[in-house]
Amino acid sequence: MPSRDGHVQAGPESRRRNAIAGACLSTAVTAMVIGGQATSPPGFGLAGDRLAVTALTAVIAVALAMTIALRLLPVVLPRRWDAGRAHAVLLGLVIVPALSLDALSKGGSPAIAVVMFAMGTAAVRHPLSRSLPLLLLALAGLGMVATGVLSPVVPAGATDRAVSLGVSICVVFTVAYAIRQRRAATAAQAGEAVLAERARIAREIHDILAHSLSAQIVHLEGARLLLRADRSQEALDRVERARELAKKGLEEARRAVAALRDDAQPLPAALDALAEEFRDATGEECAVVVSGHERRLSPETELAMVRTAQEAITNVRRHAPGSPVTVRLSFGDRECELEVVNPPGDGRGTPGGGYGLVGMRERAELLGGTLEADDTEDGFRVRLRVPA
Repeated sequence: MPSRDGHVQAGPESRRRNAIAGACLSTAVTAMVIGGQATSPPGFGLAGDRLAVTALTAVIAVALAMTIALRLLPVVLPRRWDAGRAHAVLLGLVIVPALSLDALSKGGSPAIAVVMFAMGTAAVRHPLSRSLPLLLLALAGLGMVATGVLSPVVPAGATDRAVSLGVSICVVFTVAYAIRQRRAATAAQAGEAVLAERARIAREIHDILAHSLSAQIVHLEGARLLLRADRSQEALDRVERARELAKKGLEEARRAVAALRDDAQPLPAALDALAEEFRDATGEECAVVVSGHERRLSPETELAMVRTAQEAITNVRRHAPGSPVTVRLSFGDRECELEVVNPPGDGRGTPGGGYGLVGMRERAELLGGTLEADDTEDGFRVRLRVPA
């Protein structure tokens, strides 16, 4: 995620790897400029231009070494210091002597590579408020070299060379800044994925608790009132119902945790388990019919389909007692369809709407699918279609 200064934050391990890679690259650039300057005229020395070359090279090496220290040893600075601003200042201290060194070397110094490196680093690591002034500083320095401000002797073709180098520096800056923006976009997408996963977990917890605990509270409150009225047998029945709800809630919680951990059983097996529970509880038939090319779907999709089937089967038990159920699962090329149908029941059902169908419809919409729950000529049907 981006920080207040716009720098993209990464995990500790990623930051450590980036710091080591940056330190190695800075060390290589330092070695290159020292080695290249030693073999380029006028070379190192203790008098005249040679002394200036020695001093400027030393300033570049020290500034680059300090940037390495800022990346590898951030604890050396007090907390009140802004390491990002200090790093930008050090890059500026690299650019100015590098351009001066290039001017002294009459256009043949490897120091210009240091300028390119500094501009790329600035664009990748710093926001425009810090990196753009460094770009302007480099372009202004090239202009002064071309006009003879930094050197009394202007070599032939200095203007053309300055323009070419200026364009190259701008290209390096633009590419590096594009890399920074891409990293920021990737970090933002990762943050959105984390928030979406948190929302999914919160939705699962809400569905389980709202369905299980609220019903338990109702039964326990009824048992309390019945006990006050000395109707102990009816109160015991209420407690037994609350106990069964607690057991089912625990099973649902385990099923949700398994799905969130991506180690849930395949979708047809999960539907078979729901059908077996229905048969054991009611003694009625519950058939599961699977068609199409069977395959694993995403954990979110499989969990939504299991939840929909569970809610539909539960509603059959509540509103159409004595009715058998047929669960059809169809795997298509681009979508998967779940259909739960049942004929009218023989007994009198519990009044009221089925719990959770609104939530199941919201789940379907989040997955880009649709949920239908309506009466048919043969009974009632719940149909879920999701992309797959």
